[in-house]
Amino acid sequence: MAEKEIKKRRWKLEHWQQIAVLLAVYDVFAVNLSYLAALWLRFDFKFSNIIGLNYTEMWLRFIPIYTVVCLVVFWLFRLYQSLWRFASYTELRKIIFATIVTTVFHTAAITVILGRMPISYYLMGAVIQFVLVLGIRFSYRFVLLLKAGRRTNREKRHNIMLIGAGEAGQMILRDLMSAKESNDKVRCIIDDNSNKWNRFIDGVRVVGGRETIIENAKKFQIDKIYMAIPTATAQQRRDILDICKETGCEVKNLPGMYQLASGEVTVQELKDVDIEDLLGREPIKVNLEEIFRSLTGKVIMVTGGGGSIGSELCRQIASHKPKQLIIFDIYENNAYSIGLELKEKHPDLNLMVLIGSVRDSRRVNEVFEKYKPEVVYHAAAHKHVPLMEDSPCEAIKNNPAGTYKLAYAAAHNGCKRFVLISTDKAVNPVNIMGASKRICEMIIQAFAKHVAEGRVNEIPALYEHYEEKQDRLMPSEPVPCETQFVAVRFGNVLGSNGSVIPIFKEQISKGGPLTVTHPDVIRYFMTIPEAVSLVLQAGNYAKGGEIFVLDMGTPVKIDDLARNMIKLSGLRPDVDIPIVYTGLRPGEKLYEEKLMMEEGMKTTPNHLIHIGKPIPFDENAFLSQMGSLMNAAYEEDDEEIRSIVGKIVDTYHPAEVEVINEKLEEKIGEPLQRA
Repeated sequence: MAEKEIKKRRWKLEHWQQIAVLLAVYDVFAVNLSYLAALWLRFDFKFSNIIGLNYTEMWLRFIPIYTVVCLVVFWLFRLYQSLWRFASYTELRKIIFATIVTTVFHTAAITVILGRMPISYYLMGAVIQFVLVLGIRFSYRFVLLLKAGRRTNREKRHNIMLIGAGEAGQMILRDLMSAKESNDKVRCIIDDNSNKWNRFIDGVRVVGGRETIIENAKKFQIDKIYMAIPTATAQQRRDILDICKETGCEVKNLPGMYQLASGEVTVQELKDVDIEDLLGREPIKVNLEEIFRSLTGKVIMVTGGGGSIGSELCRQIASHKPKQLIIFDIYENNAYSIGLELKEKHPDLNLMVLIGSVRDSRRVNEVFEKYKPEVVYHAAAHKHVPLMEDSPCEAIKNNPAGTYKLAYAAAHNGCKRFVLISTDKAVNPVNIMGASKRICEMIIQAFAKHVAEGRVNEIPALYEHYEEKQDRLMPSEPVPCETQFVAVRFGNVLGSNGSVIPIFKEQISKGGPLTVTHPDVIRYFMTIPEAVSLVLQAGNYAKGGEIFVLDMGTPVKIDDLARNMIKLSGLRPDVDIPIVYTGLRPGEKLYEEKLMMEEGMKTTPNHLIHIGKPIPFDENAFLSQMGSLMNAAYEEDDEEIRSIVGKIVDTYHPAEVEVINEKLEEKIGEPLQRA
């Protein structure tokens, strides 16, 4: 039974073989009728004019010979074995050569064997044969392309407005026009240079300046806007984006000049508009040469080196050729990832990735005694406000206690510079996290004063457990302390872990809703590179005890930010994507501040970096309170912790979240949708 099935399959033609047979049958008629049609054309479309001249008899006698030769030639040129749905120049060339060969044979053979035919017979016959043989084979591909074209036309055509009639805009335009499978079409170009108005780039008119964006978006039914102005300032980009978001179009942006310089300006280089494009200020510019001198050849330690800020610090430090870079983190996965990245980019880097907690005095002192870091960037901290409200003891153990122990080890092991990463939530704090970071700033100020007065040995050590008192927490040989203790304070960091921007993007991709805590919430924002630049340069300005503050420009209303992100995605707030209010979370406040009023402000050589004048407090009393604070934290007494924090930080006033949320419910007339 199996053998019969196999034999049956052997005699069964495959689909392509069936097509080949049909093509061969077609070719038999096509190649012979081509020359009959040539005679018909030669004698003015009248067969009666041909019959008396004996040409039809010669044609009929030559048919069998020519048929066999054509089939053999076509087979040799593989005209029966090609995949015609993918027919291209290669197949066209084969048909041309096959036609030339058969035409030469036809001309020579019929003349020698039967007699001379009219010259136009040979020429017109060859042309008609070429058209018929080519047409049947390429018609399949043509039908497929026609179907694909109809299918594409059924899809939504994107009408594009291009902003920027410069070199970058021209590159984007030509890239779009050369994209064969794209259904997008640039309908108009916007440029503020009036000299370009009503002129054309590759057939597309420059219709006007930015003030005509909304008008022309309606006129040309635009649904996508591409910004190709890499030389624009931050304020110019923000002004244009403010107009674009009112059109309801999806907006994409060419990030910067580097693509133009490298000739990489294509549609693929365009990206979704980042919210930092709406901040309306230029990025911080730092003195890289000054930073280079301060880091090169130094042993540098970054705590929390696997986090958002810590990892970017490590990247920039690694590029400045330190003598050794130490990553110190409690989270092994993050530390391992940044370690692999740095080793790959900087194979010559002397890198140590160490796992440990800043809360562990013995581990911290062991690291300082062994590696003797000269510069410490302290980024390790618990930063999540609502979580710390629920676990205030953990906030104190990690933030103030960890900072204290790290600073203590730095002061007694020859560290030259200690930079604390702080937050604007430390200003008039309404939550435990902010208050804990304010205590960290006070630790830095207290240590700086003791260093300046030569009283480092008077700073008491903090212990987690009684048995630690038996351990040596001081180096075997006392080292003169010259450590410069400073703090750097900034606001929310775009793109960091837990940042609102990635959350909003994810919610938009899912179709909403976007969750906003309160319509009046305002926050300061900055980018991760900006934050790190500030931290690095602050170290160069350090003299001891300063709190450096970044001028972060105008604060952003979170509700406006959410609505702008929806609009820049080409969607409508509260229509395509709903926005719901969830109420302030524990410990949150409506407004963030950069400085307490009494701190004042001093300038630095970088006009975007300022110094807050330290608020005086009793450092000795404060240091004595730190022991009680840590003991209460390890006794897990939440109420006692809040009480002690309130005594240490007199500007700490817990947020009246419930009262604010009740007023919001009355304002919107419906219950809040709790997150």
